Amino acid sequence: MKKVRIGGGAGFAGDRVDPAVTLIEKGKLDYIIFECLAERTIGLARQEMLADPTKGYSRLLEYRLSQVLKPAKEHGVKIITNMGAVNPRAAVAKAMEIAREQGITGLKFAAVTGDDVFDTLDQHWEDPILEFPGKVGDWKDRIVSANAYVDASGIIEALKNGADVVITGRVSDPTLTLAPLCYEYGWTLENADQIGQCVLAGHLLECGGQVTGGYYADPGYKEVEDLDNLGFPLVEFDETGRFFLTKVEGTGGLVSVDTCKEQMLYEIHNPAAYLTPDCIADFSKVRFTQEGKDRVSAWGATSHGLPQTLKVNVCYRDSFITDCEISYGGCNALERARLAGDMFLKRLDRLGVEYTETRVDYIGYNSLYKDKLAAYLSDGRWGEVRLHVAVRTEDRANAVKVSNEGDSIYTNGPTGGGGATMRISEIISVFSYFVPRESVIQQVTYEVI
Repeated sequence: MKKVRIGGGAGFAGDRVDPAVTLIEKGKLDYIIFECLAERTIGLARQEMLADPTKGYSRLLEYRLSQVLKPAKEHGVKIITNMGAVNPRAAVAKAMEIAREQGITGLKFAAVTGDDVFDTLDQHWEDPILEFPGKVGDWKDRIVSANAYVDASGIIEALKNGADVVITGRVSDPTLTLAPLCYEYGWTLENADQIGQCVLAGHLLECGGQVTGGYYADPGYKEVEDLDNLGFPLVEFDETGRFFLTKVEGTGGLVSVDTCKEQMLYEIHNPAAYLTPDCIADFSKVRFTQEGKDRVSAWGATSHGLPQTLKVNVCYRDSFITDCEISYGGCNALERARLAGDMFLKRLDRLGVEYTETRVDYIGYNSLYKDKLAAYLSDGRWGEVRLHVAVRTEDRANAVKVSNEGDSIYTNGPTGGGGATMRISEIISVFSYFVPRESVIQQVTYEVI
């Protein structure tokens, strides 16, 4: 029976690289995926591309590909990744440059584009925003990027045409796994169970080490061995659609029924109707079985047809947030931090700073759970507390005023403060709207080295 093995080489843009190299060298893979796009990553990449047209791809693309291209070529492993962000063609150009520097030949690269719908935004000014009241056009002067989550068709086309490295923009995360499986087995929407299983596998792989115990670990409750050598996951499929999830033998971490359950439920809205560009997936009858050490079988996922719309991810310039911090230690640390926080906010009003929102946290006491729960969890004594004041403003000028006030806390009270830091960040926020799926057309271009 034909089997296909796919490794999950990254779970976010800044993920580790060495576990992916281990997967390629020891995992007996056919494919490795690198899922490296979050929602705001697209907007930040577009800002970079506007400043330099040769940029706009994932910030670690150069380093990651410099480590994995050669072993992937040597072991016959195809690479599929969304590290192209808003500029997959520039990403391919950079990948080819890396290949030339390393003396690698005989590779075919594919750039999958078409997800960028920024130029059609004016057709959707009246469309409702999904996350909060309002219309797309309400933010037209602040919009940075607009990208649709696209399906597997572009990647499948690239694989059919012999691509060894496929670099995309904003595809759905599970699509990176579903595409090679549909290509290898010829599965379509008529194969409802197999397509559902593909989405499940992709969802388990997409966050890298989360499913192999990284995000699962909790000392004394959920023990995970050798976390410093955490192995990344791989799936092994057969022609029925049943698959096993495991990791390379000898790596740290844990693959268990519980790690798989936790990851399956991560970031999905409805387990019985998980909307993706490739299908409406149904995880409600999924069963995981421990088949051995770090080896879990998965079956029972299915799918229910195709959504008629695609979600567009819009990044827009929202505001500025100024973060100011200072530490207080010793007796009465919490009370002094509270005095400083109260003083800080009063000073903003005294100076006439224009702001829209403030937040005051006492890190070490209530920065995660706020006052009521914090008091319940703590024993009433804090030897050190770090004050954190965050202030949202509409413009940078007022943000600078906040930052300057943060710097002044040192000698203007209370006693015993140190380690003050100030940071101003422009906030790129996200909203979504739907478009008809037929309005988004993918294109695939090729380069050979």
